[in-house]
Formats: sequence, structure tokens, C-alpha cells
Amino acid sequence: MSQKSPSAPLSAQSDVKGPRRSPLAVDVPVLAGIVAVAGIWIWLYMNLQVFANWLAYGVFHLAPTARIGMAVDFFATDVPKIFLLLVGIITAVSVIRSYFPPQRVKAALVGKGEFAGTVFAALLGIVTPFCSCSAVPLFIGFVESGLPLAVTFAFLISSPVVNEVALVLLAGLFGWWVGLLYVGLGLIVAITAGNVIGRFHLEDQVEDYVYKVKVGAVAEVQPTFRQRIRDAVAYSLDLLRRIFPWVLGGIALGALIHGYAPTSLVVRYAGRGNPFAVLIAVLIAIPLYSNAAGTIPIVQALISKGLPIGTALAFMMAITAISTPEMIILRKVIKPKLIGIFVAVVTVAIIIIGYVFNAVV
Repeated sequence: MSQKSPSAPLSAQSDVKGPRRSPLAVDVPVLAGIVAVAGIWIWLYMNLQVFANWLAYGVFHLAPTARIGMAVDFFATDVPKIFLLLVGIITAVSVIRSYFPPQRVKAALVGKGEFAGTVFAALLGIVTPFCSCSAVPLFIGFVESGLPLAVTFAFLISSPVVNEVALVLLAGLFGWWVGLLYVGLGLIVAITAGNVIGRFHLEDQVEDYVYKVKVGAVAEVQPTFRQRIRDAVAYSLDLLRRIFPWVLGGIALGALIHGYAPTSLVVRYAGRGNPFAVLIAVLIAIPLYSNAAGTIPIVQALISKGLPIGTALAFMMAITAISTPEMIILRKVIKPKLIGIFVAVVTVAIIIIGYVFNAVV
């Protein structure tokens, strides 16, 4: 988040003599542009399948029942669909997120009781998703504010687990009920793990220097709505640039699975008939490094072949919550014993959720 400079910007100085413009004010050109772009986005999204069919069966003259035809159709549908979802909805989410800077999140959590604070922290983690590179400064800021470890870990689990990219893609590819289920499961994992970790009273497992750091208050600059839109678009495009290679790789692998993987093979080794499927999926995910957006097309293809959704969600949540890179980053602020307990608690919670969801759906 940008810090306020000692001297006010020129735009702010020019407003001193005139009426102050509300940060929430929306001018007519901005509103007209949003409406026009939204209309184009909706039209493109509604015609994705038409484009995919034209490309696979009209341009390449592939047979709809051929394996290569199904793979190309899958790829041609999912690439523009995920592109539109990322650019469109992530921009909207980023505008909303601009109203929840880290300092405001931290202030909202201070003073809550441990259990209520844990629930509130997990909820805030959904609407204020921070990447793993933000984990260390956020952890330091929370500890410096006197927040219990239960509250701190509930937020740090919820924030990456309930990833806005994953939510948008799950909702777009499988329906909003799956997206909402993903959010609910992430909340359960964060609240449960946070409270369990809090019961161990492991404050001594936080690196000593964290308690000595004093995080100063940062004055917030209130941008206009136009600036929020501009920043959100820039963030979405930068995010797209960084993760789209993973997305393309995931879609390509998903297309191969969709077109060529035998359904009987997936059902045999990862279907409901294997009582260890969820456990194996979570254990495989822990050492992996993969962007959530890149795993979803693979999960989509596996589900189409018979993989239960609970197993798929457990695999994806394990990658985002307890992957090795996340633990390496957290090692900067917490000791190995606490990392081990954190991984164990979250792993058990994800496995239980996977089995429960497979049993009821």
C-alpha cells in the first residue's frame, strides 16, 4: 500500500480552496465506461462455446467424438473463459479490496475475544486475500498489536486458502454453489485450525525478534473511485501476466486428461471406491508448488472423469494452505515446532472436510 508523502500531492493541494470530492464519487464517464465494458464482457462470455465449436470442428475439422477433438474443444473453451473471468471479476474484487488495507484489517481485529476474533479474522481473510509474500509483515503486525495466535493464524489460513482467483474460477467452471462451498470449507478450516493452534499456547514458538518489532502507524490516502478502478485494472493485468503461464499449462494438461485419460483409471485410483483417495490427494499436494488458478483446469478435467469434488477441493486447498513454499516463508517468523503443528492441524482439517463432502454429495 502506498504511503502518504510529507507534502500533499498537487491534486490534493488544488482541492483546498474548492469543495472536497468524496472518494466514493463516480463521474459519468467512468460509469458509462463500466457499463460498456460489462456489456462486451457478458456478450463474449455467452458466446465462448460457439467460438470453441467453430475452432475445433469448423477450422480444424475435428470429429466431435474424437479424443483430439474433445481436447481442443476443452482448451478453446477454457482459455478465453478463464481469461475473461480473471480480467473481469478480479478487477471488481480488487476495487472492493481497496477499501480494506492491512492497517484497517489489523485495527478491526484488535479488542475482539479469542473465539469471536478467530471467526471475525477468518471472515476478513476472505474479503482481504493477501499473497504469501504479505504473510511475514502481516504476521509481525498482528503479533505486535497483541492479537492471540488463534486470531492471527485464522486470518493467515483464510486469506490464502480462500483465494479470490480460485473462487472466481470455481464458480465460473462448476457453478456458484461450488464456489460458495469452497468459501464455506475454507472458513471451517481457518476457524478450526486457528482455535486448535490457540489451545496449545505456543507464543514461545514465535521468533523472538517478532515481539521486538514496532510497526508504526501509516496514514491512509483515500483514492477516488476513478483511481480505485485504474489501480484494480493494473493489478488484474499484472496478476494475469504472472499467473497465466500456469493457467495455460493447467488447461493444456486438463485438456489432455479430458480427451485421453480413461475414465475407468481415474475412478479406480481416485474415485469413491478408494477410501484413501482424499488422504493421498492431500499428501501429494503438500510438497507441490502450483498456483491455484493453474490447478483448477486440471481438477475440472479430473472431476469430469469421475474424481469426487471433495477429493478435488481437498487437493486444491492443500496446495494453497500448506504447500512447501508457504511454509518456507512462514519459517521467517515462527519456529519449526509451530510450523509442524500448523501443518498437522490444517492437513487433518482438510482431509476431514474432503471425506465429509464426498459422503454427502
